[in-house]
Amino acid sequence: MNISDIPFGVTDWNQLEATEHAGETGMAYWRTCQFGALRVRMVEYTAGYLADHWCNKGHILLCLEGELHTELDDGRHLVMTPGMSYQVADGAEAHRSSTATGARLFIVD
Repeated sequence: MNISDIPFGVTDWNQLEATEHAGETGMAYWRTCQFGALRVRMVEYTAGYLADHWCNKGHILLCLEGELHTELDDGRHLVMTPGMSYQVADGAEAHRSSTATGARLFIVD
């Protein structure tokens, strides 16, 4: 990743309007900042959330609250709790998220 042409700045995530994204079940609420090609998000999944798609986008994801389940298309299943992160490249392992209890995440992609 080459981060360029972004001046120093501070983001108050609580001041950004959330956009709603329905899952197969549950909802995701994204607060998003775009810096050129770099997207940075604070994401909240409601209890019972299951993504409506398999994702091939690369991410760096940090779990802040709750418990996130990540299923990979090769059958692996990972459980993320606060303080844990994962990273995956564009076009690498397809993955999808779910949570029984809800989760809050910080994601860079």
